[in-house]
Amino acid sequence: MERRQDVVLGLVLAALGGFAGLEASGYRGASGHYPLALGIVLAALGLALAVRAAVRGSRKPRPLAIHAPRLIGTSAMGAAYLALVPVLGFYTASALAVATMPVALGLRRPVLVALGTIIFTAAVWLVFSMVLNKPLPPEIWFRPG
Repeated sequence: MERRQDVVLGLVLAALGGFAGLEASGYRGASGHYPLALGIVLAALGLALAVRAAVRGSRKPRPLAIHAPRLIGTSAMGAAYLALVPVLGFYTASALAVATMPVALGLRRPVLVALGTIIFTAAVWLVFSMVLNKPLPPEIWFRPG
């Protein structure tokens, strides 16, 4: 049972990554490089999961979600994050999500949460602003009148 679940999940992720990569390859200029790379990585990891499960997966049944309330809460927080990006801006919404998600999942070390939030936000800023030179949704703090 576990083997079949993981094979199906891996193939779904591979198909999703392949579709995303195919779509991104049609973007003009450099705007498609990042989503193309993400699609390729997702497809490769999905295939790796499917192959690994097919070769070494267990046949014992397992529940679809071990912690269903956490799964539902995480999904709701993901939806809230997507809704907040256009309102608050990418960096503010991302920092808020990265700071609240671990706490909602049970991490009770404020120093680690703060450090993770700072490192993640800085890394995202570095990749998008410096490396890719791509604008992200503007911050609520810096929007004109």
